[in-house]
Amino acid sequence: MTAPRLEIDLDKIRHNASVLVHRLGERDITVWGVTKATLGFPAIARSLLQAGIEGLADSRVENIQTMRRASVSATMTLIRSPMLSQAEHVVATADISLNTELDVLSELSKAANAVGRMHSVLLMVELGDLREGIMPADLEETVRQTLRLPGIAFKGIGTNLACRCGVAPDEANMSELSALADALDATFGPVVSIVSGGNSSNLEWALGSADTRRINNLRLGEAILLGCEPLYRQPIEGLFTDAIRLIAEVIEAKVKPSQPWGEIAETAFGANTIPRDQGSIFQAILAVGHMDTDPTGLTPPSGIAILGSSSDHLIVECGKARPAVGDQMSFGLGYSALIRAMGSPLVAKQVLAHQVR
Repeated sequence: MTAPRLEIDLDKIRHNASVLVHRLGERDITVWGVTKATLGFPAIARSLLQAGIEGLADSRVENIQTMRRASVSATMTLIRSPMLSQAEHVVATADISLNTELDVLSELSKAANAVGRMHSVLLMVELGDLREGIMPADLEETVRQTLRLPGIAFKGIGTNLACRCGVAPDEANMSELSALADALDATFGPVVSIVSGGNSSNLEWALGSADTRRINNLRLGEAILLGCEPLYRQPIEGLFTDAIRLIAEVIEAKVKPSQPWGEIAETAFGANTIPRDQGSIFQAILAVGHMDTDPTGLTPPSGIAILGSSSDHLIVECGKARPAVGDQMSFGLGYSALIRAMGSPLVAKQVLAHQVR
């Protein structure tokens, strides 16, 4: 079989999504399945919908277009603030977009009016992670101006945490978001129907909090695809962590010294960490590298240790194993490795067809 390749187990992805939809549904929280890490891969999108996901969400207009062309039928949300230059494409492609800038909202309004349709928006609020978001003190006025825009349907507010600075969702920031929703309803009437608390990093709070208050939506990608939570990268009980695996082929297998010799300068990627001296080791090279994935985000098979990588090579110590040239190894994926591998045209994508037992 072609390598490198991603083996995608749709049954396990469907299972993970179904479990989270059920657990969060018991707390009156709906789920949007985030497809950005898979570039809007239609088969995965359909599996999410089959699991009961309420809608699909992606950060790129192009990925939403991919799903539309594949006749994936769902409410689609653009979760990265729209580019001003893409306003017409956003309105034509996405049902909802997450916004922070009035200039962009104005362009979305013009684009929606031009084609005679309504475009729904959520306004994102800054709650400490310092990525996108309107400062809480400016939210009321931004909502006031948004409500005046023709062709724009204001649906609610949201926030994003644990992405840039690692600020964790907790009782304090989720209560603040709920209070902001209450204040908007008190000022403008019942205008806030969606309060989107965040991403997969919200799961520990959402499933453990005594009161989730106004939070009624989460945007989940990593937890579904990889079966772990992003705050500490711990597996989530009852979910599969191997729904997607990276398979690479051995192109060299030899006994070699564990330390380099000669004058040492920078490596191809600037780093220069001299390996510890272990004497001679059995080393294998696999045909996968930085052009294909993020090697630092790979988890090797038991008994195998990753020693280093370059553009096209992954070097591993094999321990007691003795792989031969042509053998293949299966690696677990972290989020960074997944998004790089899905985005690489050099990595094949293979959908596995079997039922989870």
